[in-house]
Amino acid sequence: MNPQVTFASLGLAEPILRAVSEAGYSTPTPIQAKAIPQVLAGGDLLAAAQTGTGKTAGFTLPLLHILSQTHTHPHPPGRPRCLILTPTRELAAQVQESVDTYGKHLPLSSLVMFGGVNINPQISALKKRVDILVATPGRLLDHVGQKTLDLSGVEILVLDEADRMLDMGFIRDIRKVLALLPKKRQNLLFSATFSDEIRELAHGLLHNPAEVEVAPRNTTAERVDQAVYLIGQKQKRELLAHLIKEKQWFQALVFTRTKHGANKLAEYLTKHDIGAAAIHGNKSQAARTRALAQFKDGSLPVLVATDIAARGLDIDQLPQVVNFELPNVAEDYVHRIGRTGRAGAAGNAISLVDNEEIKLLTAIERVIKRRIERAVAEDFVPSAGGEAAHDADHQREPLQRRGGRNGQGRSPAAAPARSERAGGGRAPAQPGGRAPARTRGEADGNRAARTGEAREPNGNRGSAPRPDVDGNRAVPARRVEVDGNRAPSANRRPEGNAPRPAGANPQRRPQPRAALFAAKPGGDKR
Repeated sequence: MNPQVTFASLGLAEPILRAVSEAGYSTPTPIQAKAIPQVLAGGDLLAAAQTGTGKTAGFTLPLLHILSQTHTHPHPPGRPRCLILTPTRELAAQVQESVDTYGKHLPLSSLVMFGGVNINPQISALKKRVDILVATPGRLLDHVGQKTLDLSGVEILVLDEADRMLDMGFIRDIRKVLALLPKKRQNLLFSATFSDEIRELAHGLLHNPAEVEVAPRNTTAERVDQAVYLIGQKQKRELLAHLIKEKQWFQALVFTRTKHGANKLAEYLTKHDIGAAAIHGNKSQAARTRALAQFKDGSLPVLVATDIAARGLDIDQLPQVVNFELPNVAEDYVHRIGRTGRAGAAGNAISLVDNEEIKLLTAIERVIKRRIERAVAEDFVPSAGGEAAHDADHQREPLQRRGGRNGQGRSPAAAPARSERAGGGRAPAQPGGRAPARTRGEADGNRAARTGEAREPNGNRGSAPRPDVDGNRAVPARRVEVDGNRAPSANRRPEGNAPRPAGANPQRRPQPRAALFAAKPGGDKR
């Protein structure tokens, strides 16, 4: 990059330059230096840059400039001029923070909306002027359905982390949103990486876009030191606790593959005097926001997260990232470790890998085009009962399938029984140390079965118990067979007008043949 390039030389308005200077920045990053002029020119843009290079400012700064130049009064309430879509709540909050930071000296208003929180304050805010709206697709369409939002005045559309949004299945929602927007608008797609499929799809949404790419696709940050510890799955948590204490990590972001695993790992670390909290999609928004705030201010040493947090978490000078389990998609490794080593700062990333993850490790090394250094914790000795304790902690009972529509969902009375509350705590114990009964709780982020309901094996509905005879399932006794055919019911008349056999008793059923198996006691009720 040309060292003479400054924010002032990019043609941004003075109030924006003042806000940028107050934030401590003077020189744009490569993605900012290339993207800002393209956005200011008014055309569509497809921009790709590795995580931590300042993509957010790459579109917030120029769109603030454009909107400030055409700021008009009055403006209809609830009719934004710029729409920024993000895949996650955390990323939406981060983008909104950037808009507030760089636009604080401008007469522009902004609003962020996402699910997991009360919709009423958002409805109230939409009754006022909104220039910039940052939203997740689901909550945005909720407002559209309630007719509290008018998208007919959108001049600029931004899809942030577009590849993740499409990977997460938001393409249908995006198309619904596009149908509500005016055809004449500016479209910006910013992302960390673009696969060939994503690029093809993105080009279908853009109109003759300019392309900006400041780093090869799927490359990791140069200043991130990476290492791999080969360790059995059941010994990983012991090794992680050992490394945290030995290396005195005061701020570590740990990634797991599942929500259940994140909860269990956070509980284990807490039991071993290491402050930790889990953050994932099943956590309430209040619990997620609180955990993230504590992690940022340093009061929480370890944040355990699923890949929902792999995008959008912007933590200044995060020193350590840990892959407790490797991601199934190799490209996600880039986004995970991209949380450290941001904006040129040094960072460290380690991965705990067992034998079953070797193929995933090989795929990752193929994507990043380098071999990751193998490390050994020479002074680590697994405890004798560590594996048994791991198995005991990770036992999971089969769970009832979640209720659907038509009254099968969770009843209002069951809401307080959720194991994951907005406060993040457990339900208080009753006098005498007895825990309150849960009428319909949640286990491992899934809905638990009602009392008396049959459990479901492997997600399939279990059948009512039927006794077996000699290892064979019993047959019902009420409808027997005659000469290999099912006998008619007792009160059923013979078909047609055929006369009854002479001497036959109309009140008696034909004598059944001997059954192959013993009849089920109690009839055929299932």
